[in-house]
Amino acid sequence: MKETPLSNCERRFLLRAIEEKKRLDGRQTYDYRNIKITFGTDYGCCIVELGKTRVLGQVSCELVSPKLNRATEGILFFNLELSQMAAPAFEPGRQSDLLVKLNRLLERCLRNSKCIDTESLCVVAGEKVWQIRVDLHLLNHDGNIIDAASIAAIVALCHFRRPDVSVQGDEVTLYTPEERDPVPLSIHHMPICVSFAFFQQGTYLLVDPNEREERVMDGLLVIAMNKHREICTIQSSGGIMLLKDQVLRCSKIAGVKVMEITELIQKALENDQKVRKEGGKFGFAESIANQRITAFKMEKAPIDTSDVEEKAEEIISEAEPPSEVVSKPVLWTPGTAQIGEGIENSWGDLEDSEKEDDDEGGSDEAIILDSIKMDTGVGISNIGSQDAPIVLSDSEEEEMIILEPDKNPKKIRTQTISATQEKAPSKKSVKKRKKKRATN
Repeated sequence: MKETPLSNCERRFLLRAIEEKKRLDGRQTYDYRNIKITFGTDYGCCIVELGKTRVLGQVSCELVSPKLNRATEGILFFNLELSQMAAPAFEPGRQSDLLVKLNRLLERCLRNSKCIDTESLCVVAGEKVWQIRVDLHLLNHDGNIIDAASIAAIVALCHFRRPDVSVQGDEVTLYTPEERDPVPLSIHHMPICVSFAFFQQGTYLLVDPNEREERVMDGLLVIAMNKHREICTIQSSGGIMLLKDQVLRCSKIAGVKVMEITELIQKALENDQKVRKEGGKFGFAESIANQRITAFKMEKAPIDTSDVEEKAEEIISEAEPPSEVVSKPVLWTPGTAQIGEGIENSWGDLEDSEKEDDDEGGSDEAIILDSIKMDTGVGISNIGSQDAPIVLSDSEEEEMIILEPDKNPKKIRTQTISATQEKAPSKKSVKKRKKKRATN
């Protein structure tokens, strides 16, 4: 596990806050974070949230051959997995020292404490026994993994139901849940781990440390206890020396916390069992609160449609009658029309490209038009004003109509000359002028 080390400034800040008995999340020294337990649709599936630390627990079972030295006892197997989904520091495909330590601590807490009656898991002595497997997946890491994992494991075991079996001679019959109700496991007590973090060589103590507090702590003490105040296992790590009074003080605090957590677990199991018997909604999807973006379903609101027609008639009667004024079409020029109040007619305006072409061609167009006037003797009248635009196109002969809002359009017949022939007409027109002068 490769964690990003904290800077000296962050470390000093956290230690200073602990000395002043202040925590980043606003808790007191001996306060636990909020615990939330949700169950899946299948028996033996649950998610435990300890603050932002989330652990998924799933219990499964199968019939196997027993161990040789314990022919009448079932088998318990615990497996905790730390994936990169929980924290980027976890390395996939490799068991870190933290993972090995957590798995061993879970086995001592749950298996060695004899919280489950393994003899009740025997079907045929020496031949068939139940193997109970508890898989724990860390979904999000925000400190104190062992406490959340121990709660998820014991909750999943209490919630689990194994199939019922019957033995007739050498034949073992396994019944489905539809044929016979599944059988719960025989659980004697519920051991729960409580973690204590020590700072400044045991001077300061915190319960349920989060991820940042774990980085600056000097040592960790984990006490597994049941509600009868029986210590199931105890483990100290970090290399600090603890006094007897400190250990006794931590055991008293652990007894109070275990009582509170056990009551919470029992209430959660009773509520789930009650909902399943009544046929209500259960499962992870149903546990998500409504009125949120992440909600999958919303309750349907009843709608009364009995008096829809009466309400519609009342709305129509109270509404204002439609106006009888009908807009008349506006005739700007022959062949055009506009209905309603719109923008002014801009059909008579030249486009910018045409204006640029007119400015560039200026002098050559004037010479060409003068020669046309001399040859044909036909004058071209100005339209509207003296600076009226004259449009030249590449086609041989065409009619163009310029529409203006205030004046009637007039037809303009223009003779267009290609760009390659612009210079030639000017020379011919000069020759014609000389011939006319000679004849006169």
